[in-house]
Amino acid sequence: MRCLVTGATGYIGSRLVPRLLDGGHTVRCLTRSAARLRDVPWANDVEIVEGDLTDAPSVARAVAGVDVVYYLVHSMGQPGFEKIDRVAATNVAGAARAAGVRRIVYLGGPEPEVDHPASAHLRSRAEVAHILLDSGVPTVVLRAAVIIGSGSASFEMLRHLTERLPAMVTPRWVHNPVQPLAIGDVLYYLVGSATLPEGISRAFDIGGPEVLSYGDMMRRYAAVVGLRRRLIIPVRPLTPRLSSHWVGLVTPVPAAIAKPLVASLVHEAVAHERDITHHLPDPPGGLTRFDGAVRAALAGTGEIDDNDLPVPEAWTADPARPLPTDPPWSGRSAYTELRRRPVAAPPEVLWGVIEGIGGEQGWYSFPLAWSVRGWLDELVGGVGLRPGRTHPHHLQAGDQLDFWRVEKIVPGRLLRLRAEMRLPGRAWLEMRAMPRPDGRADYLQRAVFVPRGLAGHLYWAAVWPFHTLIFGGMARNIAATAARNAVRTLPAIRNPYRRSRD
Repeated sequence: MRCLVTGATGYIGSRLVPRLLDGGHTVRCLTRSAARLRDVPWANDVEIVEGDLTDAPSVARAVAGVDVVYYLVHSMGQPGFEKIDRVAATNVAGAARAAGVRRIVYLGGPEPEVDHPASAHLRSRAEVAHILLDSGVPTVVLRAAVIIGSGSASFEMLRHLTERLPAMVTPRWVHNPVQPLAIGDVLYYLVGSATLPEGISRAFDIGGPEVLSYGDMMRRYAAVVGLRRRLIIPVRPLTPRLSSHWVGLVTPVPAAIAKPLVASLVHEAVAHERDITHHLPDPPGGLTRFDGAVRAALAGTGEIDDNDLPVPEAWTADPARPLPTDPPWSGRSAYTELRRRPVAAPPEVLWGVIEGIGGEQGWYSFPLAWSVRGWLDELVGGVGLRPGRTHPHHLQAGDQLDFWRVEKIVPGRLLRLRAEMRLPGRAWLEMRAMPRPDGRADYLQRAVFVPRGLAGHLYWAAVWPFHTLIFGGMARNIAATAARNAVRTLPAIRNPYRRSRD
């Protein structure tokens, strides 16, 4: 089928497009800026058109000749988002009807309760659903609650609240029932909805295999990542408005997004029917349970898997993991200290300095500070500085290097070390020799710390001023040492017969 995906740069859309391509569908993406899709790995496999859903002519051009329209746009976070979404949905409904589109698929939110004033977020989602269902085009509305996957705003809010607060005072709605759904299962239903019989035009509730409370999800998340059980104290006076300010303070989720999300939590968010299973059976292996969905979201981010630096450097086929298109506030908590310095030496000379670091050579910055850090580690039962190297001149993966372990090495280019001292989190130190066109090198140094709970965040705040001095001096001295070594070695490299003639 020919599918139009609106919101292709968003959280759901960026994960849906490759699934549609894998299913043999032809995909057109509507975006306000084609440049935002320039670097995605599937850019050459789709048709990209520029336009805005609030502009009726551009919508008409986008839907022309397609069979299925995926409506995955929500303006939450923008001022007046209800009006924006109303105009966008009306334009899509009219254009799809005029173009003879065979189906519209919309991912919405839970149906608001009749006896509860609906939040602006859920009210807008419901209004968009009604506009599309009344379009005259067969429409499938999938009503999902909390989606579990890295990059999902609901999941990010859950992640950061749980990680940063060992104890918290919460609104009473923390006990409201919620039926979370893994992102992989959401995509399964979205892809399958394109091929439902033409006569089907209705809303379906979709949810995972467990009904939990928000408090349950926080405790289960803490258990998965190995944090202590979270103490949750619900109180009546904490209104959704006050809660949203609190969430904005504690988490990196923007307040404009956190506020409508928190306001919607006063409603139950469960699937009241499972009629979708009459047309789409459960995914192979069944729906993903909450703990499994969390593990999938955290896999490869440094919070569970020690083998990867916790910075997404490439695209992944797993929709639960971070993608480069995700908003900057999403993903695991990680602090990064990055330094780059030009070096008056070729890359091979700089690499010699990098590979020789540690042991008797030291760390090129504040030896006393490194020694004190080792003593403090011993006091808390850690390995201490433990001076030494497995080999005096060369390194390979797995080698001991003082209180670090060589995690990855690319000879001549990259040395990545994983800290073995006792820390409230995980830490890496990465050093690179980057060649320049003029034959010289740049030295790239990156320290990354993934905190574990509130203690991890407090630890980073406490040591950050010292890192500025230690890591700044380290980068400066490594570059200077490489430059001095180049002065001594380059004449011999340029003319190997000079010494014999002299």
